Amino acid sequence: AFVSSRSGTAQLYLLPVAAPGGEARQLSKMPQGISRPTWSPDGRRIAFLAASNEEERQREDEGEGPPKAADELAARQQEEHQAQQEALSHDPLVIRHIPYREGTTYRDGRHAQIYVVDVDDVAPDTPEPRRLTHVATDYNALAWSSDGESLLCIRSAFPERPEPARWTSLYRLDLKDGSEQRLTGDEVTCVDAAPAPSGDLVAFLLKPASRRPERLFRLAVMSSKGGDLQVLTETYDRQPDEGSLRWTSDGSSIVFSAPADGSRRLWRLRPGDQPEALFEGVLEVLAWDLAPDGSAACAISSPQDPSSLQWLDAGSRTLRTLCRPNAELLDEIDVQVAREKRFSADDGTILQGWLILPSGHQTGVKQPLAVHIHGGPQMMYSPANPPLWFEWQLQAANGYALFFCNPRGSDGYGEAFRMALHNAWGEVAQADIMAGVDHVIAGGQIDPDRMAVTGGSYGGYMTAWIVGHSDRFRAAVAQRGVYNLLSFYGVTDIPLFLSDQFDGTPSQDPELLWRHSPLAYADDIKTPLLIIASENDFRVPFSESEQLFAWINLRGGTVELLRYPREGHELTRSGEPHHRVDNMGRTLAWFDKYCRKS
Repeated sequence: AFVSSRSGTAQLYLLPVAAPGGEARQLSKMPQGISRPTWSPDGRRIAFLAASNEEERQREDEGEGPPKAADELAARQQEEHQAQQEALSHDPLVIRHIPYREGTTYRDGRHAQIYVVDVDDVAPDTPEPRRLTHVATDYNALAWSSDGESLLCIRSAFPERPEPARWTSLYRLDLKDGSEQRLTGDEVTCVDAAPAPSGDLVAFLLKPASRRPERLFRLAVMSSKGGDLQVLTETYDRQPDEGSLRWTSDGSSIVFSAPADGSRRLWRLRPGDQPEALFEGVLEVLAWDLAPDGSAACAISSPQDPSSLQWLDAGSRTLRTLCRPNAELLDEIDVQVAREKRFSADDGTILQGWLILPSGHQTGVKQPLAVHIHGGPQMMYSPANPPLWFEWQLQAANGYALFFCNPRGSDGYGEAFRMALHNAWGEVAQADIMAGVDHVIAGGQIDPDRMAVTGGSYGGYMTAWIVGHSDRFRAAVAQRGVYNLLSFYGVTDIPLFLSDQFDGTPSQDPELLWRHSPLAYADDIKTPLLIIASENDFRVPFSESEQLFAWINLRGGTVELLRYPREGHELTRSGEPHHRVDNMGRTLAWFDKYCRKS
C-alpha cells in the first residue's frame, strides 16, 4: 500500500506484489486526502487518518458516501482554494475556536479522524473506508494492537479548549464497540504510541502538562490496557523525536532518533539502562525503519552529502551506503567542510557552532562572513541540516564564509539549556551568537567589516533584534520573523505559544513583551535590512513584517520588503521551487550589495 497524489489529493492505493505489473487500486477518495496509513497485524486492514468536517461526517453517518460525495466536495474545495480570498469575501467565515487555520489554508472545521478499510486482494471492489471515531478533535499517532482488536492513538482530552493539541492523551480505541479508553491522566501531555510486539506494553512520549514548551518529552511505557506508567528516560537529558519510537522484534529494547550536540542519531534503550547511540558522527537521520535483526535502513544527511540511503548493521554498528542520488552532482562541485567551533558564553556555558570557509579561500586573506540564526527557538542547527545545506554551499561558492551556532534556548543540549530563554528572548541569544562571531574573527580568517546576518522565524526575530542593538553588520536579511510580540499574540495561529515563552500576555504584562520586541528598537536599526515574508503565512502573518518595514521606511532608513504570494511559513524550507530559488538569489544579492569590496 502507498499514498499518491495522482488524483489531486493524497489518497491510499494498493498494488499487489505477488502479481507484478498492472495498475494500483485506489482505496480512498477522501476530500482532503489521507495520511498515516498503518497495516493491521494480519495484513487484512489498513487504518489511516483523514480530515473531515461536520457536514462530511453527517453524510457518512447517513450512509451517503464517501466516494461520490467526496469527489463532489473535493472539486468544490479545490475551486475554493484557488480563489480563497474571493470566496471568503462573499461567504462569511464563522470562527468559534482557535486554531481555525494552519499551513496556508483555513481548516473549515475539519479534524483528523480515524478510518479503516478492509483489504481483499482477490475481490475486484474494495469496501469503502469506515470512520471509527466521532469526537470533533484531531487524532494522531495510529498504532494497531498486536491482536488487531484495538488501535492506540493520541488525541486531545479537552477538545473545547483553545489549541486543544496542547492537552493530548493516549487512548485505546476498541474496534468491536467503538469505545475509547483514556490511558493517561490530566497531569501529562502525550505524543506518539508504539505497542510492544507482545502487545502487553505501549511506549509513548510524555511531559508534565504545564505551560512550558521548553520541557523535554520523556520516553515512558505502560500496560496497553492502562494503569501505572514508567518513565524510562528521566535522566537522559535529550528529547526523542516524535514519531520515531520502534521496538526491536524481541521486545527487549526501544529504538528512537534524537537530536544531540548538532547531530540526530539513532539510540537504543533497554529498560533500566541508559540510551546508547547506534552510530557516531555528525549526521542527521531523516527517516528510518528497523529490520527484524535490529539493523536499520536509514535516509541520512551529512555535511558532505544532503541525501543518502544507508544500512546500519546491528552487529558492527557501521553504516554502509546503499544509494547516493546526488553523487554525480556532488562529484562536480566543491563541497566546503564545516569546521566545529567550541566557545564560551558570558556565563561560562560551552557553546557549539560551525564555520564554513568559502570556495578557493587562501591563507591570510580575510573573507566576508554570513551569520545564520535558526528558528524555534527550541530547534537545533547541524552542519548536516538538509533544508539549508544547499543555501550554505551556494553562499560559500559565492565567496562567503558562514557561521552558525546553537545559542542557549536551542534543542539538543538538555532541558536547562532549552529553558534558558524564558522571559529572556533577545539578549541571551544575542550574547551567545556574538560570542561565536568574535571567536571566529579571532581566528584571523574573517573580515569584521564585511559581515551579514540572516535567519527565519525566531531567526528573523533575532536578526532584527541584533541590528537594533549593534551596528557591526553591513547587511541583514530577516525572514518570516516576529517583530512585535504584542500584535503577534492576536494574529498568529499559535497564540498560547507566546504565553508559554513569557510570564504574561499583552493584557497582563505589555511592558515585558514590548521590551523584548525588535520593533521597540527599530529607530536604532542602521544596518541595511531586507525583510522577507509570505502572504499566506498564518504562523507569523505578513503584518509583522509590514510594521517593521513601515517603522524603518518612514524615518528614511535603508529597508526593503519582499512579499511572496501563495507561500506560508515554510518558505524557504518548502514552497514553489521558483520562489525558493528567487529567495536564495535575492538574499545573496543583498549580501553582495553591502558586503563586497568596491
